[in-house]
Amino acid sequence: MSLIISPDLLTQIHRHGEAAYPDEGAGFLLGSDGETRQITALLTLDNIRQGEARRTRYLIDPRDYLVAENEAERSGQTLLGVFHSHPDHPNRPSDYDRDWAQPWFSYIITSINAGKAVESCSWRLSEDRTCFVEEEILESSQR
Repeated sequence: MSLIISPDLLTQIHRHGEAAYPDEGAGFLLGSDGETRQITALLTLDNIRQGEARRTRYLIDPRDYLVAENEAERSGQTLLGVFHSHPDHPNRPSDYDRDWAQPWFSYIITSINAGKAVESCSWRLSEDRTCFVEEEILESSQR
């Protein structure tokens, strides 16, 4: 499993995580699906989680999910997954992430340390929901 994304889109993910810091930031991944997934667009979102929980959890408004589905359909793309940040924590999925994940989605998690993006990894939940499997991120030559 691998996922192709341009350096510009990856930079946008990093900037969104940095801007949300010290809270988690999130958004949707749009693109094309196949043997290799190609991310071609992002939809950044507001974390609607309230209070201190925003630092360790993100919450997506269900209406934003509908907007993303409609945008994907309108533009001939597919809603492929979610990106989010882990402020001052590794870019590994948490048990909470696993509890709320969907097996067909890609999840790009970016570690943000002291307000700066460090590294991103992509994950997919196994069909039996017991674990995440790392998905290789390949940077495309498109800018």
